[in-house]
Amino acid sequence: MPSAAKGSEPAGSEVDRLVAVMHRLRRECPWDAEQTHLSLVPYLVEESCEVVEAIEAGTSADLREELGDLLLQVVLHSELAAEDDAFDLQAVAAGIADKLVARHPHVFEADEVPTDLHASWEQRKAVEKGRTSALEGIPERLSALSRAAKILSRARSRRVPLESPEQVEPITDEALGNALLDLVVRAQASGLDAEQSARTAVRRLEARVREAERG
Repeated sequence: MPSAAKGSEPAGSEVDRLVAVMHRLRRECPWDAEQTHLSLVPYLVEESCEVVEAIEAGTSADLREELGDLLLQVVLHSELAAEDDAFDLQAVAAGIADKLVARHPHVFEADEVPTDLHASWEQRKAVEKGRTSALEGIPERLSALSRAAKILSRARSRRVPLESPEQVEPITDEALGNALLDLVVRAQASGLDAEQSARTAVRRLEARVREAERG
């Protein structure tokens, strides 16, 4: 994507300057002017992956650069929405700030610190959004492993009575990675698609959650 250098943009914070740069790009750059929320999805996914790679294997300079690229996606989507009189970057920032304050009463109010902070977060989120199932709001596009982890985490925080082993033997990061790779090798040797098999298992897990929620 084209980059912009400092020029005659309005003075102010660097975020303000970035917004001003985006205003101008939408007016004067043919590529930026034709983008839509949908057309930008591949870039959003790519930039998110590059942030992960910078965290895992890059330097602090790499991470700063990739976070900037990801911030550009937020600013550009906000600019598109502002052009439709839907919302702007200020509204996006206000929304997340309000959400953080509301979900941390042990920080911004006088509540005691919950014994399970993750469960408390998920419970408040469910109430805010009026969700009746632990499965609501979990992105369908997550990989099978990520979706399985999210479902199990949600079910635990919402106290969905799923049958599970009484004791789970801890495993190291290296051992887990090796075990997963071994399963992929066995899957290929058996003519199976490991991701598809995992997705099928996740669907069975979802059915168990729904059945448990119905009681």
